[in-house]
Amino acid sequence: MKAMIKVLLVLLLAMLTACNQGSTEPTQEDAKEKEEAVEAIRVASWSQPITEQTNLLVEEEKGFFKEQGLNMSFIPGAGGGDAIKNILSGQADIAFTDPGSLFFALDKGEKLRVIYNVYPQNVFNIVSLKEKNMTKPEDLKGKTIGVYSLSSGTRQNLLVLLHEAGLTEDDVKIVETGILNFAPLMQGQVDATAATDTGLYTGKQKGLGEVNVMEVKDFLNFPSDVFVVTEETYQEKKELLQSFLTGYKNSAEWMLNNPDEAASLAVNVAIDGKDQANNLEIIKMRNASSVSSATDEKGLGSFDIDVLQKAADTYQRLGLVKNRLNMDEIVTEELIPKK
Repeated sequence: MKAMIKVLLVLLLAMLTACNQGSTEPTQEDAKEKEEAVEAIRVASWSQPITEQTNLLVEEEKGFFKEQGLNMSFIPGAGGGDAIKNILSGQADIAFTDPGSLFFALDKGEKLRVIYNVYPQNVFNIVSLKEKNMTKPEDLKGKTIGVYSLSSGTRQNLLVLLHEAGLTEDDVKIVETGILNFAPLMQGQVDATAATDTGLYTGKQKGLGEVNVMEVKDFLNFPSDVFVVTEETYQEKKELLQSFLTGYKNSAEWMLNNPDEAASLAVNVAIDGKDQANNLEIIKMRNASSVSSATDEKGLGSFDIDVLQKAADTYQRLGLVKNRLNMDEIVTEELIPKK
């Protein structure tokens, strides 16, 4: 009898052990469910992966989007217009683009929504060598001016300055010079170049001499970049977009609070990030453009819709778009994580 009891106890212990193993070790079904829980989201950028976007590029190291159950992919582009084309064609879910490209698409009848204010501060400028003595928009008449691409924010913001001086695109010669657009300026191939604050900094590091700078924000300080989606994506994927914005906001806060770490990581993830000291200066500038009185009050990503409406109205008044665009119908803060 004692022997039988011992055998029964051994069998019972073996069964309990097997049950415990079954409850703790992941099965193939568990792995499949976990894999299915990760949703893909594609972000079409206006540019190649550059230092100022480090918070978007360090997903492998930091996992900001993975924490939200997302597999985020970065799609490079050549201008804000490219980013919008990518969401309209279904190649991406979110466009990282400039307001000018947004206005042009809306004017053509595209159904879009603006869901996040990436850079509330306008960072665009027009740069010329000091010796050219070009200090105001009127001085651009008859000149050759470089832009990143014809579908980029550099071109759209140049047009704003031209119209401020009563000039049109026909009064100048606009040429595409690519992202490294200060080389043609230094070589005398263009009289001026449209750029951003970080682009100007990079140019100075590469030997750009004394320059005159016309800053667009001195004429109209509207956002430099926003996140845009199609109306269809907005209506059908709200939870997915909300998860993305949570991940992005976390990444932006990380870069605001850890610029040195971001500068270090940029060395390996940004095409222009080989110099860590330069990375740090660029990241500081982009961090500064990420905040405003609206974000101070409501949190990162928030809008001053009146400013964006003024920009849209200015584009119409200057003939850049034909139709009046109602930003109250286009901008939504519904999906932005609360402060």
